[in-house]
Amino acid sequence: MQTTAADPNPTWMTRRSFTAGAACIAVSRPAPAFSKELPMRLICRFADQAFTVALNDSPAARDLLSLLPLDLTIEDYAQNEKIASLPRKLTEEGAAPFGNEAVGDVCTYAPWGNLVFFHAPYRFSRGLIRLGRVEGDIAPLRRRGTYPLSVIAHG
Repeated sequence: MQTTAADPNPTWMTRRSFTAGAACIAVSRPAPAFSKELPMRLICRFADQAFTVALNDSPAARDLLSLLPLDLTIEDYAQNEKIASLPRKLTEEGAAPFGNEAVGDVCTYAPWGNLVFFHAPYRFSRGLIRLGRVEGDIAPLRRRGTYPLSVIAHG
């Protein structure tokens, strides 16, 4: 079932309750991996570099959008990622383990409440919630160091 921007009940928001005796069961339809009807994109800028992130249609990605615009600090962490601390943790609603990890994934690490930008291979670990992927070249993320980071909505 496809949704449109004008649809008052898009599938990712549909929630139904069924009462069976004393039990009440809430059923939610899973969010699509990436929304084609409502492109949600970010422009991230640091150190005279810029890149675009295409967000997925998840509660955590929509929660991130609600915080924009953001002025953060991006820094190296481990050998395969850059991180930036958010002003608050994002929702964990609908979070689930995922596969097909890829260079360019953008996640939040729920226990710390930060953004994670993967610029080298990684494997899923508990607490990661994928928010989207970098579109195009990830070279800016490979620039070593700590920098002011600007994050704004795009399109």
